[in-house]
Amino acid sequence: MSQPTLRQRITDGEILVALRGSLATTKQELADIWSAGTYDYIWIDAQHTPYSEEQMVHYCAAAEELGIDVQLRIPHTRHAYLVGRFLDLGFSAVLVPEVMEPETIDDAISYAYYGPIGRRSWGGGGRRGLQGAAKGMDRLAYAAWWNDYVVLAIQVESVEAVTNIRKLAKPGVSVVTFGPNDLSFNLEDHPDYPLRSVDDCMRNVAEQLQDTDIRLAMGTPTTDAEREKYLKMGVTLFQADAT
Repeated sequence: MSQPTLRQRITDGEILVALRGSLATTKQELADIWSAGTYDYIWIDAQHTPYSEEQMVHYCAAAEELGIDVQLRIPHTRHAYLVGRFLDLGFSAVLVPEVMEPETIDDAISYAYYGPIGRRSWGGGGRRGLQGAAKGMDRLAYAAWWNDYVVLAIQVESVEAVTNIRKLAKPGVSVVTFGPNDLSFNLEDHPDYPLRSVDDCMRNVAEQLQDTDIRLAMGTPTTDAEREKYLKMGVTLFQADAT
């Protein structure tokens, strides 16, 4: 029996921990880190760290050979239309930061999924699965496989996103990730907003999404003690630095 995909594990509500990875890590170093069994997938940040596409291709290829899925936080909210381009480089999942408008989500969904769900363009020799689970599939079979495989996440970092999360968390979105630092900045800019803390905002979002299959993630590293608090809020996805 095949192992469940990362997306299926997320949807099933498993408690998962992402390694906050670096594109400079070698395949052997990554294998050594993974041997501890601490992490479930990798999180790469292209919003606040330098990168090259060549690095991404080589890193994702090494990770796939090790059976590891990699999520990318894309460089900018307005690059949501480029998620297909980043996925062509080998990532299994994408995170769109600082979402506020439904149109951003529409772009992300359109270019994360192949038809009939989206309009992602066909191509890219480095795509996830071509050398593994989906090897040998024809175009339609691969598209169907991919549409059940990809993980699309959006990041909540403003009171506007908290208030409108039901409009933003559209079908095709699997994860809502909290960005507590930028959300704190935004709360400070909205002194009359009725929710006065990041925790209050997180609880509100969790309540709004409780009847959906969308799962909640923390966008910053957490300790074991902190995770207990967030688990009670409904968060099931966490991040940690390599130990």
